[in-house]
Amino acid sequence: MMRRQWQWAKLLIWFLAGLLAIHFISFSSTGLISSVFAQSTPPQPSPAIPQPQTSASNSSSPPASPIKPTSSSRVEDIAVIVYQKLPFLPLENQYRRQDTGQVDPEHTLVSRLIRYHQDIKKRATRYRLDWKLTLADYLGENEIIVTERYPGSITLQTNPMDSDVKAIRALNRLQRLELVDLLAQIYKPQVEKTTTEPTQKKQTQPAVVDPSKPSLSQPGDSQLLKF
Repeated sequence: MMRRQWQWAKLLIWFLAGLLAIHFISFSSTGLISSVFAQSTPPQPSPAIPQPQTSASNSSSPPASPIKPTSSSRVEDIAVIVYQKLPFLPLENQYRRQDTGQVDPEHTLVSRLIRYHQDIKKRATRYRLDWKLTLADYLGENEIIVTERYPGSITLQTNPMDSDVKAIRALNRLQRLELVDLLAQIYKPQVEKTTTEPTQKKQTQPAVVDPSKPSLSQPGDSQLLKF
């Protein structure tokens, strides 16, 4: 009887010891796993505080808006637009005035070209052909430029005609075409598109043709002669 009780007590001791061992193993493994994950997980960076951004427009002054020419625009203002668009053009504004003896920076090559075109030659400013004729004068292929009538010949101490002719002739063909296109575009009336739209929308009524009378030729009939 005593021997059987001792065996039961021995089994109970072993059972309790096993439970303690299981609890110890589980506790130690949980702590080990948590410590491993704590080491392997990288530290999360703290949220960065956004810094105020300064735009480039605040640091520097905005560029000047281009001048929009009107019917009352000065020739010197038109010349400013041309030099903004075509910076390869020489200024040629080193001449001194007769009345003050000071250099007039607004008396440029382009301003004298425009004055020669519209004041001396009385040519239209909105057509490319007229500007081509003016440049042909400078190239010596059209009309002769009269020295005494050239812009600046009276107001400046030195007549700039010879230097202006050399400057225009120094331009290549592409640069001269760019100058012609820009001048014609600047002086082109802004209302031209609005005035042509109503005429395009007009519907023409078909004309009643009397078979007993011969019909008159219409515009475009000459195109039928081309084969």
